[in-house]
Amino acid sequence: MHTATAPHTEQSGNWFSRAEGWLDARGKGAWIAAMVLGFIFVWPVGLALLAYMIWSKRMFSGNCSHTRQQTRRHRNFRSSGNSAFDNYKADTIARLEDEQRAFEDFMIRLREARDKTEFDDFLDDRAKRAKESADLEKDDPIEA
Repeated sequence: MHTATAPHTEQSGNWFSRAEGWLDARGKGAWIAAMVLGFIFVWPVGLALLAYMIWSKRMFSGNCSHTRQQTRRHRNFRSSGNSAFDNYKADTIARLEDEQRAFEDFMIRLREARDKTEFDDFLDDRAKRAKESADLEKDDPIEA
């Protein structure tokens, strides 16, 4: 039986995300142990881990891996046992992710076009005021 594999596995990512995943899989105790060891051997590492645990709400939550599992839910799905369905599901998720990227690119282009229009309007308004100012000086020269 062939099962679909997820596009991103635990081995992907940088060393920090792999370490975070490893600690999350072992629970809050692993995070606390890493923090204590960090304080013992290199105190800035322990302090950084404490700050990260508080910032990411791992210090006060019941389950460290809960939020990580929610963010990976669309990437790492469990097999239904039917390879055709699993392949269909993986293709659909990949298509939706492509559509999301295309939409985000479209929104970026839209914002850039709006920014360019607003900037061009600003320059036109500035040039118009400068011309009006120059015309006023021609009409009403100040004599010294």
